[in-house]
Amino acid sequence: MARDYKREAALETKKRKADRAARNRARRKMGLAVGEKAQVDHKKPLSKGGTNAKSNLRVVSAKTNNKKRDK
Repeated sequence: MARDYKREAALETKKRKADRAARNRARRKMGLAVGEKAQVDHKKPLSKGGTNAKSNLRVVSAKTNNKKRDK
């Protein structure tokens, strides 16, 4: 499912803006182009003590990343 960027921008709060900036920063770190379907994921989740360092990031397909969220 595609993100509704217009709606997200209209409802923008400081936290939401910071979250979006962090996603964009992670994509740039991993060398993903704008519009590329792949997503950036944490090898060790932040909730389990992972970090935002490049060594803890990996590129996965959108399908794989969305499957993890549904669990």
